[in-house]
Amino acid sequence: MAATDARTLRALGGPAARDRARSAAEAGRPARERLPYMVHAEWTKLRTLPTTWLILAAAVLLTTAIGAAATSGLDPGHCRGTEPCAEDIVKQSLTGVLVGQVVVAILAIHAVCGEYATGTIRTTLTAMPDRVRVLVAKAVVVGGLTAAAGAAGVGAALGTARFVLLSQGFDHAHGYAALTLADGATARAAVGSVLNLVLVGWLTLGLAWLVRDSAGAIGSVLGLLYLSPVLASLANDPTWQHRLRKYGPGPAGLSVQNTLRLDRLDIGPWPGLGVLAAYTGAALLVGGLALCRRDA
Repeated sequence: MAATDARTLRALGGPAARDRARSAAEAGRPARERLPYMVHAEWTKLRTLPTTWLILAAAVLLTTAIGAAATSGLDPGHCRGTEPCAEDIVKQSLTGVLVGQVVVAILAIHAVCGEYATGTIRTTLTAMPDRVRVLVAKAVVVGGLTAAAGAAGVGAALGTARFVLLSQGFDHAHGYAALTLADGATARAAVGSVLNLVLVGWLTLGLAWLVRDSAGAIGSVLGLLYLSPVLASLANDPTWQHRLRKYGPGPAGLSVQNTLRLDRLDIGPWPGLGVLAAYTGAALLVGGLALCRRDA
């Protein structure tokens, strides 16, 4: 009998198919297999958890506060004259995004590993047996929340930095233009920073589906984002320094924040964001395969 059950399970095609078969036996479930319903369900789960809003608030506040702290240390006095200022004040204003990445990763891990820790993932996959659509639904919700918090944090960081920089002498009277999104380079850095946060959130989602453990997921994403710049600083070979900064998802993805001396970058702003997008796509693909092939 046990052998017959095993053959039946293999014939069904693995855990994902078993979930679909189990759900098909229940009446009145067709609407639950539609993506809008799944997105609404994932949104409801996340928005009803107080920790979700604390995480999003932390992302906004840290992005703003760290950007303000970074710009408060700038002094225009050393770069007045015929030479342009060496400081990229837009990039300095967006320094907080580096920490915001960690907060966004925590949100994504909270969305996936929290369900594995409590066992509610079984309920989720029974109610919504299409695992690919579950992954997409979580990505939509996490991406939307990240984009909203990222836009608020980046906007607040630039607004706060504008005030700080003007108070320190970075003004028209001394030959400096105020930070504004009307400037193309500043707008690109702002939009790119928000996209960077969304991609980091999705990258973490993929890793979380793969490892299904909060500590393992946060360790994996921190290693991917921050290990390559550390190795680049330790490498003695300039070629390897260039490669690590060019192809590492962390430094490459943040190159979109640069507004000065773009010809000196290891990788351009948009190509750098593309490198991060490639890592994100790979993580979601591997995580999705793990989700579909393993038991909950």
